[in-house]
Amino acid sequence: MMSKNFFLPALTCAALLLLVALPVTFVILQAIFPHLDSGLFNDAFSAFSRLFKDAQLREMVSATLKVGIGVAVCSGIIGIPLGALRGLFVLPGAVLWDLLFLIPFMVPPYIAALSWMLALQTNGYVEQLSSLHLNDFLFSLPGIVAVMTLNVFPVVYFAVSRSMAASGSRLADVARIHGAGPWRAFVRVTLPLALPSMASSLLLAFTLSIEEYGVPGALGTRSGVNLLTTGIEQRLADWPVDMPGASVLSLVLVALALCAYCVQRAVLGGRNVETLTGKPADRVAKPLGGGKWPAIVLFTLVALVSVALPLMSMTLTAFSGTLSGGIAWQNLTLRHYAALFDIDGDALSALSTSLSLALGTALIAGAVGLLSSWLVVVRQVRGAVAIDALSLLPAALPGIVVGVGLILAWNRFFWPITPYNTWAILLLAYCCLLLPYPVRYVSAAMSQIGSNLDAAARVHGASAAQALWRILLPLVFPSLLAAMMMVFAVASRELVTSLLLAPAGVQTVSVFVWRQFEQGSVGDGMAMASIAVLISLSLMLAAVRLQTRN
Repeated sequence: MMSKNFFLPALTCAALLLLVALPVTFVILQAIFPHLDSGLFNDAFSAFSRLFKDAQLREMVSATLKVGIGVAVCSGIIGIPLGALRGLFVLPGAVLWDLLFLIPFMVPPYIAALSWMLALQTNGYVEQLSSLHLNDFLFSLPGIVAVMTLNVFPVVYFAVSRSMAASGSRLADVARIHGAGPWRAFVRVTLPLALPSMASSLLLAFTLSIEEYGVPGALGTRSGVNLLTTGIEQRLADWPVDMPGASVLSLVLVALALCAYCVQRAVLGGRNVETLTGKPADRVAKPLGGGKWPAIVLFTLVALVSVALPLMSMTLTAFSGTLSGGIAWQNLTLRHYAALFDIDGDALSALSTSLSLALGTALIAGAVGLLSSWLVVVRQVRGAVAIDALSLLPAALPGIVVGVGLILAWNRFFWPITPYNTWAILLLAYCCLLLPYPVRYVSAAMSQIGSNLDAAARVHGASAAQALWRILLPLVFPSLLAAMMMVFAVASRELVTSLLLAPAGVQTVSVFVWRQFEQGSVGDGMAMASIAVLISLSLMLAAVRLQTRN
């Protein structure tokens, strides 16, 4: 019995060590010992001193912080007012706006950046339609911030709208009765109740932007803006390869994300506001009155800029014969889509590779996430804190850091068998990055169920595995399935680790799109991008709907 009860915890710990702990450990070791490749442990920390003396590091850190802070501030400027209107008032078409604002967050940032390039560059679609020349703005640091903001602001919008809808307006109404004006009641009552979710969403916007590679990779090279993510990629792509430098930069990037988290904790320390009335919050939204049409206009403008323009740019390019032909009926064609399904082409192979890897990732991450959540929430085994920390650690790891860690971990002579330079290294990368999705979903579902059913099954003679398989799994399966669908959707178009780790002859959807732009086959790239976006949107919307129904 002991061996059976030990098997699942041991299997889960082994999976977490393989997927998460191993690449992180090798990043740290390579940063500390620059000659680790040669099996030498001398000159410890010399890579730190060498890199910290480099003026380029200060420029990269400065640019990364500017982008992160700029995206967080701009996301707050857009997301907080829209979220407040959505959460507190009766907004016409509220569900439609929610669905529309899900789209920018679901569209891969690199595809959004490439779409904005086609729309705003010289002789782009915007210049053709309005004569506005925005090329210089796009290829600049403010342009990078703007493009990232239009992808990230839904994080703030949904956090604020849900928080304010949950807290209700009853306490603000009490303040109004006691003489406070509408603005004073909002600032002194409603806003403090939503402050924790606002701070958390702004932190997430900051971390998402400093960890992003696709937008800086697409726009930064032409604007001369070099962030930490692009700096890491350059040290791995340019000869001679600088593994110690890439490792140190990876640790600097992780440190920035952790510092942002600590700042959030310090700012919110002792400032959480709770209601002590013992009564549920009033969730009846207020009518907008005279502000109805201004609110609709505001939501429409944001939706046009963040959703319609990039999707229009992507779609027009996919159906255009040539970019120089511009927007004209005679320039429309289906040849780019026909080229994707050419038997002799690379597109079908890239699509099938991405879908196969995404399916494998969903199954493995779902299984490991289910076991990790079960051990932490239900079984509460010894070492549950370590299991929980390892399973959620990838949420704080930039994709490029995971890629560096896997290169360092598996490109070693002492491994008898290695996934390096095979498709399996991509599977490991995707599983590591996306593991937090099923862990969070399933943990929440198991917390609602509690441990009574598991205990009852054990009392009646069921083993731990039987209780998990026959009782808990059917109950949490809708949440697990929703998480696996989201994992599938994200894995099918992941970029940065695919660029770093894809072996010769293996292409994924994201690599195919990126390479098509590098080679000048923009129409083929956008045709593939539109298919990837359609798959991602369909699956993620289905996952959200499934989770909501559950």
